[in-house]
Amino acid sequence: MTKSNFTRRGVMKTGAAAGAALATPTIFTGAVWAGAHTGFTNAPQGDTVTLGFNVPQTGPYADEGADELRAYELAVEHLNGGGDGGMINTFSSKTLDGTGINGKRVEYVTGDTQTKSDAARASARSMIEKDGAIMITGGSSSGVAVAVQALCQEAGVIFMAGLTHSNDTTGKDRKANGFRHFFNSYMSGAALAPVLANAYGTDRKAYHLTADYNWGYTTEEAITQATEAMGWETVNAVKTPLTQTDFSSYIAPVLQTDADVLVLNHYGGNMVNSLTNAVQFGLRDRMVNGKNFEIVVPLYSRLMARGAGANVKGIFGSTNWHWSLQDEGSQAFTRSFGTKYGFPPSQAAHTCYVQTLLYADAVNRAGSFNPCAVAEALEDFEFDGLGNGPTLYRGADHQCFKDVLVVRGKENPTSEFDLLEVVEITPVDQVTYAPDHPQMGGAEATLGECNPGA
Repeated sequence: MTKSNFTRRGVMKTGAAAGAALATPTIFTGAVWAGAHTGFTNAPQGDTVTLGFNVPQTGPYADEGADELRAYELAVEHLNGGGDGGMINTFSSKTLDGTGINGKRVEYVTGDTQTKSDAARASARSMIEKDGAIMITGGSSSGVAVAVQALCQEAGVIFMAGLTHSNDTTGKDRKANGFRHFFNSYMSGAALAPVLANAYGTDRKAYHLTADYNWGYTTEEAITQATEAMGWETVNAVKTPLTQTDFSSYIAPVLQTDADVLVLNHYGGNMVNSLTNAVQFGLRDRMVNGKNFEIVVPLYSRLMARGAGANVKGIFGSTNWHWSLQDEGSQAFTRSFGTKYGFPPSQAAHTCYVQTLLYADAVNRAGSFNPCAVAEALEDFEFDGLGNGPTLYRGADHQCFKDVLVVRGKENPTSEFDLLEVVEITPVDQVTYAPDHPQMGGAEATLGECNPGA
């Protein structure tokens, strides 16, 4: 069954049954929460519930989006009792039993964010108004995440952010209806800086190339502040368009400076292209200030490493999760995903799968799909068994706090998937900050009130 450019999957309905299963288009009125089981946007009717998976199927982050969608489909399969159950079996909370969410079988619709905020909002709005989605999740861009989170706040549905790393998502732009499992720019800076200082010394001059949107800005700020605190100097910071594919004109000026480190605040295809151009310009073979020139990639993924190939060897970065982790949860997910798709999952796939389980569990624990009841169940929720060790969903800003991985490109990979090695697991205490930290918008940044919608 197809609606516009969105596809409904899971339990399929046809004819009158299908029409009855769809919620009436919602006018975003921000009505007062009317109770635990009624008076909220898209309250499920019948024996199914619809989730909205909003991912970049085109654009520079399309590879991430494809893996996110695979993970969402796997999560739905497990929630509905199919497959081997994956992380449902290792999750410390034991409310999920393969009978869907709160006794309702899970359906889903999908949309293409195109890695554009307007397109992402339009697809999310259509899922909510036309398809009756009660929760929206996905995205591989913080610009998209902030835009869709704001829409979900207005609409009165929960937003379980996918891959979004900007401080803004749970910083200055935090919302009561939005929740993030993925780590952020501040955490990358806090984890990376000590490792970089130990590997390269404290007397370094850094040149930043930064994606020109909110994720790039906060990552540049976080890495700059963390490395300067270690003694590094920032020589220059240049913004690059998200649509850029050839970064030669941005790499060439680096050669005219005394910078001895290039920091690529780029993600997805942007990072693959900028790193490739940097290697083509001979930066990795360059000597400056009597030191080997180094390149740093603050936010890494297996998909990016595969795209960049041998160019990632020896390059440090940070990541939210990696399929090679040996804990029971990580191995359960990697096994399930690999069995279904034939290759290991990315960090994008992991965080999206986990977010789906966390939402479903919160509904079960609350005994209600009402977004305000779900939010209350998620706030200050502590859990384990989902691949990152003990984790807290902090109530003050709806940010997950957990250990952070510092990784490095492998010198001698054994396969196209074995390109990164975990060099340090940074303990959560080292990456924890106060909710009113300046990088998070300061004291003025507040969640506001939960909105259950119509």
